[in-house]
Amino acid sequence: MAKSNYALRLPTSLKQEVERLAREDGGTLNQFIVTAVAEKLATLRTVEFFAARSARADRNGALAVLSRDGGEPPVAEDRLPLLP
Repeated sequence: MAKSNYALRLPTSLKQEVERLAREDGGTLNQFIVTAVAEKLATLRTVEFFAARSARADRNGALAVLSRDGGEPPVAEDRLPLLP
């Protein structure tokens, strides 16, 4: 995995607090920051994923399935199309 350096400027109080938390967790400041950035990226990607999924949603189709009488076995029309 390729790595690069980036000079990060943090207010002293914030840096001290992050260093304390990293030590309590048994890691380093660098590990803490890398993990925090990765978590933020995952959150943003998750938002993008659900936004894309909701854009393809068929509300009327979903309501039709949900309003169907219960106790019936699934039928071919119940299947969802495969995602690309």
